[in-house]
Amino acid sequence: MRALVTGAAGFIGAHVADALRAAGHERMVEVNVEGTRAVLAAARAAGVGRVVHTSSCATCGPAPGRLADERDHPPAWELRVAYKRSKLGSERVALDAAAAGQDVVVVNPTTPVGPGDERPTPTGKMVRDAAAGRMRAHVGTTALNVVDVRDVARGHLLAHERGRAGERYLLGGDNVALADVFEIVAAEHGHPPPRLRVPFRAVRGAAGLADRATSAVGREPRLLVLDEVRLARLPAVFSIAKARDELGYAWRPAAEALRDAARAVGARSIGAR
Repeated sequence: MRALVTGAAGFIGAHVADALRAAGHERMVEVNVEGTRAVLAAARAAGVGRVVHTSSCATCGPAPGRLADERDHPPAWELRVAYKRSKLGSERVALDAAAAGQDVVVVNPTTPVGPGDERPTPTGKMVRDAAAGRMRAHVGTTALNVVDVRDVARGHLLAHERGRAGERYLLGGDNVALADVFEIVAAEHGHPPPRLRVPFRAVRGAAGLADRATSAVGREPRLLVLDEVRLARLPAVFSIAKARDELGYAWRPAAEALRDAARAVGARSIGAR
């Protein structure tokens, strides 16, 4: 069933949306895939010259044992995650439109951090928790490609100006171990970084137990946590060479981006510990 929930960010609306998801209705695919199709059709009808489609690095990898790039695709087992499937489907719509002659360029941001992440995104929440000293452990094998969100924004403009239709461009920065991410952010607020290194299998098992426990009582918020854990199985590290070489894209160091993100959180935002 397709469902439209107005006010889904409100108290009642949020619970209605949770109930729909618990009943098996994915609204995510409808928004990401069909929404993209509708926007591209509207652009064609309006005679828009170029469309820059914002996808995700999630459609390019990760690749076991090496840096993934625009020629890669995520491993099959990651397609259990609805977000991955929806982003792949959305990107496929954009690339099919380009193959049919529409001027569409795809950009694939990696893990953006920086000011303005107020809601926050999962990455923003991670930064807030580390800044507040709430992180106690980390998965030792996890790594991320960290980029300042302002560099990603500038990359969109470069893709519009210089990108080739039908091509994908990873917009990222430096590849950083998760332990180093936490250390940089925690240090900015005077906290020690998490020292406990936890095996992925242990975290995956705990997330699965939490998922089953919340599902049994008709709640779903922890499903997103389980999906995030599933996606942490391989280091999410990427090559940004194509965007650098073809677009003239550049990025500030990850340590600088993380320190700026930690400062943007501020004492008021991190709240009580």
